[in-house]
Amino acid sequence: MKIGNVELNTRVALAPMAGTTDLAFRAVCRELSGCYTVTEMVSVMGLCYGDKKTTSLLKLGEGERPAAVQIFGSREDFVERGAALALEQSGADILDINMGCPMPKEVREGNGAALMRDPEKAARIAKAAIRGAAGKPVTVKFRLGWDSGSINCVEFARRMEDAGVSAVAVHGRTRAQLYRPAANWDYIRQVKEAVSVPVIANGDVFTPRDAVRILNITGADMVMVGRGAQGNPWLLRQCAAALEGRDIPPLPPLAERCGVIARQFELIRAQKGERVACLEMRKQYMWYLRGVAYAAYWKEQICKMETAEDFYRITDGVKRDLA
Repeated sequence: MKIGNVELNTRVALAPMAGTTDLAFRAVCRELSGCYTVTEMVSVMGLCYGDKKTTSLLKLGEGERPAAVQIFGSREDFVERGAALALEQSGADILDINMGCPMPKEVREGNGAALMRDPEKAARIAKAAIRGAAGKPVTVKFRLGWDSGSINCVEFARRMEDAGVSAVAVHGRTRAQLYRPAANWDYIRQVKEAVSVPVIANGDVFTPRDAVRILNITGADMVMVGRGAQGNPWLLRQCAAALEGRDIPPLPPLAERCGVIARQFELIRAQKGERVACLEMRKQYMWYLRGVAYAAYWKEQICKMETAEDFYRITDGVKRDLA
């Protein structure tokens, strides 16, 4: 699997998800599976104005290569400059452009999925990013279209290829659908049949079997796992095993999973400090305990944790009472 001149040794990617795929979570996923990773989306305007919070999103983990940094924006001048800054400051191998984010704040400003309503402008944005990337591969992630009455993913993919991008990632829903109903993989197959660049299939991969099915149905070159990995980074290595025809490793016992939770906490703590680590891990920890029987008491405690002492007290309790 190659994206431009960058060779990947996996067919499994972790989808960029704002508020989820920070450095710590990407590191955990990478350590468990060797998956391809992409940063959370980064504002080109924030980069161009030197916003510290924005630039902090660019940091890659130790050994996190090859990897991509994802940018978003809708002004060509900012996109070109932001692309250059993103690659320079992150050291990433690939630049990805977000043209699929469905969130109201972003689409109101013409970013994300709003660009699917104007393929000509989207192509100009892609060309600007390619100029800024100065030879490094550029990819684009987008949806099926704005809504069910304007599904244009095939035409859009062709426009991106003509603009010079090295690969496309397609989420199998429209902007209007957000994350329901089920993703439509047939449209991703149509995109794959229409372009010659690699296609990455995304949407509703929650089991290893889903990873196999989405590639079989779409003919895509790579699978991108999003929400299925929240609280379950082991899914990525299970998907990799399924695609390689190996035995699928089982989900580890809860006590072992708690070690990975602690690893993620410590990575956030080292980067952002104890208080932020506790606040951010509240949501993440809840995801890890999804489906665990009799976890209600400890979930209540997680919602209140404020210190590392709280985190380890809770984790010890989870292992003692639930494992």
